[in-house]
Amino acid sequence: MGFPVSYYCPHCGAVVELERDGYLADKSVTPYPLEGWSYADPTDDFEDAEGVRFACGESDAPGLSWTGDVVDADDVENPTLASPCGREFYLSFVRYEDGREVEAVPESDYVVIGGGGPSGPSGPRGPDAGPRGPDGF
Repeated sequence: MGFPVSYYCPHCGAVVELERDGYLADKSVTPYPLEGWSYADPTDDFEDAEGVRFACGESDAPGLSWTGDVVDADDVENPTLASPCGREFYLSFVRYEDGREVEAVPESDYVVIGGGGPSGPSGPRGPDAGPRGPDGF
């Protein structure tokens, strides 16, 4: 037996109701997918998936309805955005591996500062780098 559960788009605040089984535990609703999670479309059998991918205001899946309500929560990215906005967002269910809950790891972005390598800067730039210490250090 399914139960209607409400979520809102983190981009614009549009509210969606999804009928789903009560045993599924929600982890989060995010504007981006969690690394390592696989997402199903609301028209698919998402009870066997690790989450659901929504397109705000779209889908005619059975058990899914856009209520027409808009939430003005503090964590809505852009409350002035037209609602529904059509952007994707993700419902992630709690996952377990070896009996332990899997924590979400944000996707890593690595940045190289100063170009790296021998052609990069050797120190701070500016009109005056400050006094040098003994032996020019």
